Amino acid sequence: MSTADPLSDADLARLLADRAGSALLEVRSGPAEGRELKDAGDRRAQQVLAALLAEYRPDDAVLSEEAADSAARLSASRVWIIDPLDGTREFSERPRPDWAVHVALWSEGDLIEGAVALPAEQITFGTDQPPVPPAAIEGPIRLAVSRSRPPEFVTEVAEILDAELVPMGSAGVKCASVWRGQADAYVHGGGQFEWDSAAPVAVARAAGLHTSRIDGSALEYNRPNPSLPDLVVCRPELADRILRAIAEVNTR
Repeated sequence: MSTADPLSDADLARLLADRAGSALLEVRSGPAEGRELKDAGDRRAQQVLAALLAEYRPDDAVLSEEAADSAARLSASRVWIIDPLDGTREFSERPRPDWAVHVALWSEGDLIEGAVALPAEQITFGTDQPPVPPAAIEGPIRLAVSRSRPPEFVTEVAEILDAELVPMGSAGVKCASVWRGQADAYVHGGGQFEWDSAAPVAVARAAGLHTSRIDGSALEYNRPNPSLPDLVVCRPELADRILRAIAEVNTR
């Protein structure tokens, strides 16, 4: 940590997410399209985050989707887990807003801070100011799912719960939909990596939501293999019911 740096880790997580989000909006306003736009966004957001982390936390390790992994992080006491552009496909489909920037800090065994920016909506959620989920509404459970490839087992879980599927893009957007009251749960089982969920999980926990693997076990980060294929984020009062439905599907 820089001795001249007055920023707390939580403040820095927000700053990083905001700066990367601003850079992505600049890239998106340019002429690039399709794959060129996706690549430009990934590259620019990574550059911004890497430079800021080198400036503000030069001694910390980093795990990023857009940079080569290093075994050094496994012996580090502090690791920033970042996804410079979550929802690259949605980012390339102007004017879709459902893409995000993820910034999380892991320290000595657990996530301690995080921020999720939704730049197209000009809003950032962070552990510095945890979101307060609205009161539950009456009606069927609403499950946030991928708009293009919802896992088959989630469809089966929805049938057991008599739930409504709400399609949207980025994993960060799906998690945010729960603390924003746009959905009641996000259940994923189709394959992800630590950077897909670390920041959203940090913010979801700060908001008082349930977070776990689909078998109910704890989500663990900064492991040798960063694959973390499944996830449940939901309102705490629904956790037992949702996990039971998942277990029923998985034992069929």
